Amino acid sequence: MPNLFKDFFYFSRGERRGILTLIAVIGIVLLSGYLISAWQHRGDASPADIAEQIAARQEYEQFMASLEEKKEPRKKQYASHGRKEENAPIALAPFDPNRTDSIAFRHLGLPAWMVKNILHYRSKGGKFRKVEDFKKIYGMTEEQYSVLSPYIYIAPEDTAHNTPQLYIPQPIQAENMKYASGTVIDLNLADTTELKKIPGIGSGIARLIVGYRQQLGGFYQIEQLKDIHLDTRQLQAWFSIEPTGIHRINLNRSSVDRLRTHPYINFYQAKAIVEYRKKKGTLTSLKPFALYEEFTEADLERISHYVCFE
Repeated sequence: MPNLFKDFFYFSRGERRGILTLIAVIGIVLLSGYLISAWQHRGDASPADIAEQIAARQEYEQFMASLEEKKEPRKKQYASHGRKEENAPIALAPFDPNRTDSIAFRHLGLPAWMVKNILHYRSKGGKFRKVEDFKKIYGMTEEQYSVLSPYIYIAPEDTAHNTPQLYIPQPIQAENMKYASGTVIDLNLADTTELKKIPGIGSGIARLIVGYRQQLGGFYQIEQLKDIHLDTRQLQAWFSIEPTGIHRINLNRSSVDRLRTHPYINFYQAKAIVEYRKKKGTLTSLKPFALYEEFTEADLERISHYVCFE
């Protein structure tokens, strides 16, 4: 009998090694399962802990939302400062700094803060008595003044209108000689000194005429002086016009910005010309624009004196 049990439980060295290896593997598997289960349950929290975490999270979100609400009015308050100041289209034209409104100043290319300074100066009783006074405005640069000075005129103190008027000629003095009746000068060639020798024309009106002539590129008829509110009936006898010296704009090369600087061409007309040129090619006349709503017959007639198609 002992021999039978001994034979039954007898294992060779290789079998014993196999049995020990199997037991070790089983032990490792069981231990791994326990460790994994313990690790998974390590992060579990009690219902009280979960409720506390949820309450803390809600409190944090409410706090952040209150901060956003406080920031929003500030953003709205300063939104206008964050926007880039819109630039008004520049259209140089004669102006009286004692009477011009804010919109007209903006169209002359002056920034809003400088316009505010000018209006504040006038509201306090300030007056521009000569052209050079405009240069004293705070922030006015030499470049801005040099561009605007030809268009500045100061109306006489006893004139209630916003437009320059021909003043009554004063007795002729030696230092301020006037031309004799019958004298005729070329309106496209006369400078301010020569213009002031015409009875009824002073420094302000002389600068006004020269400035508008530069803006146009030259006059083709005396009646154009009505554009700057001058009475041509009093001036017609003193002027002749040689239109061959008029500076013309090439419609096949000029940009929208260049075209709109001319007093007789507005932004929409300039854009229509450039768009037509892009779609149809080289322009040879103004006839295609006769059907455009941007142009009237009068517009095309006066523009024709200032354009070329080279």
